[in-house]
Amino acid sequence: MIDWVARIQAHFERGFYTTEQVMRFVTLGKITVEEADQIMAKEESDGATI
Repeated sequence: MIDWVARIQAHFERGFYTTEQVMRFVTLGKITVEEADQIMAKEESDGATI
């Protein structure tokens, strides 16, 4: 089984996915809104520019 949160987070942190693309995974039912918020919040807390 695929760990979608870990996979999406890894791609997001490397700059392969934008916030819009992360939210698309919510629409597709792969992750929840809360999980998407956690992925994007981690990037903001790291001090990186989004």
